[in-house]
Amino acid sequence: MSPATPLPPMADVLAALVAGQRVLVIEDETDEATGCVLVAAERASEADVNFMAAEARGLVCMAITEARRALLQLPPMAANHRQRERYTVSIEAASGVSTGISAADRALTLRVAAAARAQPHDLVQPGHIFPVVAQPDGVLRRAGFAEACSDLPALAGRVAAGAYAMLLDDDGDLLRGPALLAFARHHGLPAVSISGLIHHRLLTESALRRTHSTELATPYGCFTVHAYHDTPVDALHLALVLGQPDPGQPVLTRVQTVEMQRDVLGFGTPAQPAWNLERSLARIGAEGCGVLVLLDERESPQQRLDRLAAPAGASPAPAFAQRALGVGAQILRDVGAHKLRLLSHPVPYRAVTGFDLEVTEFVPPC
Repeated sequence: MSPATPLPPMADVLAALVAGQRVLVIEDETDEATGCVLVAAERASEADVNFMAAEARGLVCMAITEARRALLQLPPMAANHRQRERYTVSIEAASGVSTGISAADRALTLRVAAAARAQPHDLVQPGHIFPVVAQPDGVLRRAGFAEACSDLPALAGRVAAGAYAMLLDDDGDLLRGPALLAFARHHGLPAVSISGLIHHRLLTESALRRTHSTELATPYGCFTVHAYHDTPVDALHLALVLGQPDPGQPVLTRVQTVEMQRDVLGFGTPAQPAWNLERSLARIGAEGCGVLVLLDERESPQQRLDRLAAPAGASPAPAFAQRALGVGAQILRDVGAHKLRLLSHPVPYRAVTGFDLEVTEFVPPC
């Protein structure tokens, strides 16, 4: 995107949400970024839903927190843990609607679900609004649209719930890059990037705190281990640092969870070998400088079974990209790793600039 079209200040975006106006949310300011139209769910109107359906063209969704999901007793749409977004069953207002599909009916459903005193009996399932549950701590944990669309209304002093729809082009594909800002200008919408939202929240708040540091002798060198308490989920993440990372120079980096198959049994799939804990430490040790971030995200029994039963040609999902970009990025930023030579197969990363990070190289396992 052109640097000649800077995004408006965060205060302007939050003021628009306070006033019940629509805003545009984009991933970042690259040519491949995608975006959505957002309005605070408690202020959603018939005109807002009609605009999303006619102009944005994507599915009308509702970003909610886990607390609101529990309050409304909404079960997941599917039990598959691999889904990128945590959709619940679709919803409809229990009263005051006709078919439920009209813009007026969907706006009412959004307002009912976002009401401060909402109760499970206020809604029925299935319906024509699709709630998506944001990760705890929002974009600081996952740089996704559900997280941004619940964070932004909350920062504006509204209920942490947003009505949003992705932007599609005339061919039905995702609208990308400069076309997003052209859309915003045409419709008079203030725009905000997820990377900018991350940066704003890092400057004003953070729920991740370094609590302990110690030395750890390994066969691959003496690492400094930093422990980080993750308050929203009461987890303890570790960063193993060898040498002194230079913020201005690319540093060998690995961010991962602990997986039974990869890290204990020690293998990937025949089609795609994996960097596991031991191989990563060995490679960093051979380099003489690097960082390994170990995320405290526990595998469920079903996840372990699914990985063991995966077909021979299946490619493992990148845990850092899909599940915990924000946490790993905050830790890397804290230890001074800003330019990353990432021990990983190439995967797309969005909004990492909000953490002052840059992936300069992917280093696949051999």
